[in-house]
Amino acid sequence: MTLSFRAAVLSAPGEKLRVETVETEAPQAGEVLVRIGAAGLCHTDLEVIEGQLVYPMPIVLGHEAAGTIAAVGPGVDPGRVGERVVLSWNPHCGRCFHCERGQPILCDKYVSQGPAAVAFDGTTRLSLGGQPVRTMMHIAAFAEYAIVTDACAVAIPAEMPLDRACLLGCGVLTGVGAATRIASLRYGDTAMVIGCGAVGLSAVQGARFAGASRIMAVDLDDSKLAMARDVGATHTVNARVDDPVAAVRAITGGRGADCVLEAAGNQVSLRLSTEACRVGGEIVWLGKVGVNQDVSFRWGALMGEKRITRSSYGGARTATDFPALAVSYLRGDLRLDGLITQRIALEEINRGFDDLKAGRSIRSVIVFGEAA
Repeated sequence: MTLSFRAAVLSAPGEKLRVETVETEAPQAGEVLVRIGAAGLCHTDLEVIEGQLVYPMPIVLGHEAAGTIAAVGPGVDPGRVGERVVLSWNPHCGRCFHCERGQPILCDKYVSQGPAAVAFDGTTRLSLGGQPVRTMMHIAAFAEYAIVTDACAVAIPAEMPLDRACLLGCGVLTGVGAATRIASLRYGDTAMVIGCGAVGLSAVQGARFAGASRIMAVDLDDSKLAMARDVGATHTVNARVDDPVAAVRAITGGRGADCVLEAAGNQVSLRLSTEACRVGGEIVWLGKVGVNQDVSFRWGALMGEKRITRSSYGGARTATDFPALAVSYLRGDLRLDGLITQRIALEEINRGFDDLKAGRSIRSVIVFGEAA
């Protein structure tokens, strides 16, 4: 079986994505074919477009997505057809050194296959005009269909809207998980979240779930700070106007934040995270800069038994996290609606990335057909 469908293809860094008709074959053993309902535009995708993150080209980007299983490969329960699913970009073997130590994000096979932009079995599944097209992060979600491993298509409640469900696949789990699983936030602690994009706003909610009594959100945009208050921030600071370090010390008796979750991803915010953290506190870095960019810190700000952790996926346990987050949304605890700045068609993807780069959006979501 050969399936043809539309996808946004990037041919070279710095170019615009083009909507093309690509082809793929039927899912192989242990795989499923997913009809994409919605896909979010993430900064990681933008890094590939700008050439900061290097992949072979041409490539279909996109790794934050939700959809419906349309077909299954050999060895997969046929009853899965029709399930609503959130896609995980972290397939893992379960047997290697890191998997056996509970670090699937570092799976040997995942780490080695990732830079080649192929399916998890090492093959290239997409083609355009008879030539291979690469797959970003084992999903390639900016397309009408995607083939993923069975385990990476995680079932969620049928009533969960796909345009909100897609957010769980990357930004939301990264932020919520950082606060509830990576950080050691305790009931009554003071948390600071730097950067109020999708990941930062999710970290604010994670800090709320963890029981932090004071949650200070820091950004340069008052509208994003207003959103942070809506999802749980007790204090907000516009860093263009006020000093976040002075502000957090003012509410903590001069100590600083027990935990700083950095989600802005630039030299200034990374440095700020070390200055705002109290002695003996912890810092979780979620944002990132170019892989070859140097970042500097004041040595004194690193002293005093501070703990620094870099987290890429919030300690994800996707098989249980995705359904739990979906249920949390349906109950009204996890707030997702405000994270979506705009819903766009696949043909509008370049405008969506322009808005992301300019800071005009929290999340632009591509909607394919029915995503409610």
